[in-house]
Amino acid sequence: MLFHVRMDVRIPHDLDPDTRAEIVAREKAYSQDLQKAGKWPHIWRIVGEYSNYSIFDVDSNDELHTILSSLPLFAYMDIKVTPLATHPSDIALVAR
Repeated sequence: MLFHVRMDVRIPHDLDPDTRAEIVAREKAYSQDLQKAGKWPHIWRIVGEYSNYSIFDVDSNDELHTILSSLPLFAYMDIKVTPLATHPSDIALVAR
């Protein structure tokens, strides 16, 4: 199942800098592990924002929820999830 996910990060300005650095480092490691596992095949920075657009490829809604809620920055994020379906005009489908 494919999902388009927008994540807007809102870390409080008064968060201890060492705590912030530690959470951001854990977030990077976690996200890269998911990318290597094929669960998070695409991530793009949104220019000028501390936000990203991502594509997740997971087996279920519950798996996506577990992944997102396990993000170290989850408590500081606004997340919008959009389920994706194949489109009949996608030329990649015609080639199959």
